[in-house]
Amino acid sequence: MLRLIPILFAAALTGCGALTALEEASTPLEVYELRTPEVAQSGARRGVEVIVEEPISSGSLATERIMIRPSPLQAQYLPGVRWADPAPAMLQTMLVRSLSETGALGSVGRRPVGPRADYAVLGELTDFQGEAIEGAETGLVRVRFVLRVVREGDARVVATRSFEATELAAATDPDSIVAAFDSATSRLLPEAVAWIVSQAR
Repeated sequence: MLRLIPILFAAALTGCGALTALEEASTPLEVYELRTPEVAQSGARRGVEVIVEEPISSGSLATERIMIRPSPLQAQYLPGVRWADPAPAMLQTMLVRSLSETGALGSVGRRPVGPRADYAVLGELTDFQGEAIEGAETGLVRVRFVLRVVREGDARVVATRSFEATELAAATDPDSIVAAFDSATSRLLPEAVAWIVSQAR
């Protein structure tokens, strides 16, 4: 009987740990979204159809969690908060909305209306995280992605370009970090959209 006590105690602890994990998993996370930035309107509409595919990314970025890097080789996530969508899907949505708002293209979407579109925008999201600054009480947000405009008719890569922005966060709380993400994407997206429109002729 005495030998059974440690076993039962360990089992009870395991059960408590499982209950705690379940309770934490069921706790709702605060959800953040980034705004679609304003883009320049075009006076002339072209009858060109463009689709934007979801960018590829590493597994650490292909998530709804907001990633931070305490060191260059370490990936963690802000506790208690998340994006409304995984980061690559969020970037895809902002690109589709921004391209549509230019009024320069006949159609913009995630999939072609007919058998195929005129152009496809392929992307890779390489950086979308907060980064620690040594000796500072705040952090830096880094956003970087590579875009390729591909002509669907012959699968030819028309152009490739990378876009990168960094933004200093006012503090280390989630609101400040998300605000820095919003500022960074608000600078990058109009630049990326203008470039895509210039290539889709």
